[in-house]
Amino acid sequence: MQLDTDTEDWPPGDWEPLALRAASAAAEVAPELANERLSASLLFTTDEEIHTLNREWRQRDKPTNVLSFPMLDRDDLLDLAPDGPPELLGDIALAYETCAREAADKGITVEAHTAHLIIHGLLHLAGHDHEISPADADAMEQLEIKALALMGITDPYGDHH
Repeated sequence: MQLDTDTEDWPPGDWEPLALRAASAAAEVAPELANERLSASLLFTTDEEIHTLNREWRQRDKPTNVLSFPMLDRDDLLDLAPDGPPELLGDIALAYETCAREAADKGITVEAHTAHLIIHGLLHLAGHDHEISPADADAMEQLEIKALALMGITDPYGDHH
């Protein structure tokens, strides 16, 4: 999968390499993401911009940490042949202020939390959804935990052993 990243609204950092590592880890645990035809855009933005996007697209009038906008449904993604033209998997937007605040609240680095949110967003683009049922939430959390472990990042939920 190719990632198109825009980090201009975030403080200087190694955000693009982090995003590429997170995407690689996500593809390890969700092989449908490993298709070379896929691309996704990743916008590192502000709480203000996320608030606008959340209000416009989800009718939720508040900022959030990450938003995902899938362009393919899961069945089409799973049926995607390895050869052919590029396919846009979707877009992800991350809000810096919320990410930084949540990381501080959890006592972890902004980088570790950002990696988690990128993986979370990519899994949403792949059709995983934690809001369907507790079983779906647990399955998605397990994928996130495995992907983060591949990056050397501990379980962000803290309640799995």
